Amino acid sequence: MKDHTSNHSPTPGRRDFIKKSGIAIIGGSLTYPAISFGATTAYKDSPLKVGLIGCGGRGTGAAAQALQADPNVILYAMGDVFEDRLEEAYSALLKIAGDKIKVENKNKFIGFDAYLKVIESGVDVVLLTTPPAFRPDHLTAAVNAGKHVFCEKPVAVDAPGVHKVLAAAKIAKEKKLSLVSGFCFRYDYPNRAIYGRVLDGAVGDIRTVTTFRHGGEAWYKERQPDWTDMTYNMRNWYYYNWLSGDFVVEQAVHSLDMMSWVMGDKMPISATGTGGRQVRVDKKYGNIFDHFAVEFEYENGAKGYHFTRQQSDTSHKNSVEVFGSEGSAIVHIGRRYEITGKNKWTYEGERNNMFQTEHDELFASLRNGNPINNGEWMATSTMLAIWARMVGYTGQTISWEQAFNSQESLGPKVDEYHWDLKWPTQPVAVPGKTKFI
Repeated sequence: MKDHTSNHSPTPGRRDFIKKSGIAIIGGSLTYPAISFGATTAYKDSPLKVGLIGCGGRGTGAAAQALQADPNVILYAMGDVFEDRLEEAYSALLKIAGDKIKVENKNKFIGFDAYLKVIESGVDVVLLTTPPAFRPDHLTAAVNAGKHVFCEKPVAVDAPGVHKVLAAAKIAKEKKLSLVSGFCFRYDYPNRAIYGRVLDGAVGDIRTVTTFRHGGEAWYKERQPDWTDMTYNMRNWYYYNWLSGDFVVEQAVHSLDMMSWVMGDKMPISATGTGGRQVRVDKKYGNIFDHFAVEFEYENGAKGYHFTRQQSDTSHKNSVEVFGSEGSAIVHIGRRYEITGKNKWTYEGERNNMFQTEHDELFASLRNGNPINNGEWMATSTMLAIWARMVGYTGQTISWEQAFNSQESLGPKVDEYHWDLKWPTQPVAVPGKTKFI
C-alpha cells in the first residue's frame, strides 16, 4: 500500500520500548508520566522572547526558524564568544525577520559568559547552538533558570556531559519546561511515518539495522596573526574532539539517532569496531578521525551497524535500512522511504522542512500548554555516538555500562575557558594503543 498522509504524530510504542530498555539501568526515575501545564498558560497570547546562544550558521538558521514558528515571537537577546559572528547573524536575521528583531545593543553579549547574560536578560526561550562541548552546562543553566529550550545536537562530547544533560532533562520535566532537540530527523514526516510502522511491527522482529553517513570534507578557517591558540581552536572547533566530540559525534550522530529510534530507544549491550585517519592527516585537522565502522549488539541478538567517513572525492551515502523477519524498511534520506516484504508500503505523503517543524512544535507546545521533553533520547543518542568514538579510538569491545560510566572528560570546565588558555589537545588516537578511560 502507499501512504498519502503526512502521518506525523508521535511514534507509537516508543514509551513501551523505553520501559524495557537499557535506560532503566541508568535510572528508572528517568521515565516520567505525561505532564501538562494545565488548561491555561501564561504564554497563550503573550509575546515570546527568544535568546540565541551561539551565532554561527546553525544558530542563525535556528533563530530564523523560531521567528517563523509563531506570529508573536521576537528575538530579544544574542550571545557569542565572537563579536563578528554575532553581528553577521544579527544582520542576516534583520533581512529575514525584520521587525521581529528586537535586540538592543545592551542585549548583545560577547564572551565565554555570554550564555549566562542571555539567560538572565528576560527571555522565555533559549536556542543553544554553540559547539557541543558547551551544551551540557548551557542547558543546565537554562533549565535551572526556568527557560524553555531548543538544544542542538549532539548534546555532549563525553559521558559526564551526558549525565549532566539527563539531570537537566529531569529538572525540565519537574518544571514543566519544553526541551526540544536538534535531532531534526525525528521531526521529518516521512521518517515519522516509516519508523512508526516499523515500531508497530511492519517488518516483524528486527534483526539488523545498517546506517551509513558517507560524505566529503568540512570547512576550515586559516589561522590569523592575532589569534591565540584558543581563538584558533574555537574558530576550528570541529577538528578538536574536546570541542566537537569528533565527527562521529558531531555529524554522524544523526544516523545513530535514527538507529536508536527504530530500535525503540533501547540501548545496545556492547559495541565493537574500528576507526582511523587515512586522509585527514594534516595538523590543521586537529585530532579527529575521518572514518569509523562500529557494530552494536542488542540484548535480543539484533545487530546495528554504523559506517561513516568524511573523505574528499568519495561516494556519498546517507541511509538507514532495517531488516526484519517479515520484510525490510529502506530509508535513503530525502529520496526513498519504502517497506518491502509482507507489508509493502511506500511513503507518498506530505514533505516538510524538518528544521522548521522542530520550532513549530516547540512554540505550539508553549501556546497549548503541553510541554515537549526530548531530553532522555537526545542524551542517549548522543551517548551512542560517544560510545562509537570510544570503540573506534581504542579498538576495544566496550559494554554499555562501561561507556556510560566512563569518567573521561575531554575539555576544560565551562568556567575555565579564556582566550589565553592553552588546553592540551590529545594526540590522534591509535586503536590498540589508546586506552579506554
